[in-house]
Amino acid sequence: MATASTDPYASAGVDTAAGDLAVELMKAAVSRTHGVDVLSGVGGFAGLYDVSALRAFRRPLLATSTDGVGTKVAIAQALDVHDTIGQDLVGMVVDDIVVVGAKPLFMTDYIACGKVVPERIAAIVTGIAAACAATGTALVGGETAEHPGLLGEHDYDVAGAAVGAVEADAVLGPEKVRHGDVVVAISSSGLHSNGFSLVRHIISERGVAFTDDAPEFGGTVGTALLEPTRLFTSPLLRVLDELPDAVHALSHVTGGGIAANLARVLPTGAWVEVDRSTWSPQPVFRILADWGSLALEDTEGTWNLGVGFLAVVAQDAASAVTHALTAAGLPAWVVGRVTVGPRDFDGFVQGAKGVDGGAVRLVGSYAG
Repeated sequence: MATASTDPYASAGVDTAAGDLAVELMKAAVSRTHGVDVLSGVGGFAGLYDVSALRAFRRPLLATSTDGVGTKVAIAQALDVHDTIGQDLVGMVVDDIVVVGAKPLFMTDYIACGKVVPERIAAIVTGIAAACAATGTALVGGETAEHPGLLGEHDYDVAGAAVGAVEADAVLGPEKVRHGDVVVAISSSGLHSNGFSLVRHIISERGVAFTDDAPEFGGTVGTALLEPTRLFTSPLLRVLDELPDAVHALSHVTGGGIAANLARVLPTGAWVEVDRSTWSPQPVFRILADWGSLALEDTEGTWNLGVGFLAVVAQDAASAVTHALTAAGLPAWVVGRVTVGPRDFDGFVQGAKGVDGGAVRLVGSYAG
């Protein structure tokens, strides 16, 4: 009598059929990010992207970035809410591309999980696809890897990489920054995806669960913390197009906070004092700092404190840039000016992440 065949891979904890179903569930959302430049469909070994448009460039440069979401995924897992974490990923990856003035072309993603739950994977990727569409980025490929025994059944992590293009003479950065340039802050939507190890530590020490109601947050703790990362790429690209030569450098305020990330895009010898009194950090920062018995100033090297991006712009263009960004839904305001010249840099953050860069410190007190 013949015995039923068994799948040894399934007995090891890997369900390939579940993976196939996840692809089917996400296919429509991914396909909506594909324009005429995408030549491959969903499920191929490699994504194909037609770069014929680069022939129109005088000297095209490719820009690339890779990142993840960090421990914010632990909150998504605790709440079983997975449709926003994809926007966080795109924000961390694609918004780094625009820092050099590049237009994003395409992105790929990678999800490692303990067990493929098709609906959960589809929710994550659908969120990635929606954010890709919002930033004009094609999602041309990805991978879901099941790691039983290494990750718990409900655990996962996400990462991605993107590629963009920019004219060589249009690259933004320290080389274009000048004495007297104005520093414009652009509002974040909240925590974004950085500093969540501190967030989780504070929550744990307070004995609060992510599912607990908290009047301070206006709902559950976890829902407030899952507020998606604001996407900056499309409005910034419009400003770069409509106000050529106005923006000299951009800084994405991620891990390390305002001072360290601004210092990375300033030339050596340049310095900025960022005036805290020009804005009031959102309540989420104040609540968490209070719960952790911290002053807001103590968290400046960890959280963005309400500033998601910084633009270094020509002095005579500052008003036009802030108006254009605010009109595009990105509240923006002047926080400081660039000075090039010697001074005592005690108390300044100088350079970061291997970049010599300039020097930045925050001064004054936050607005109430």
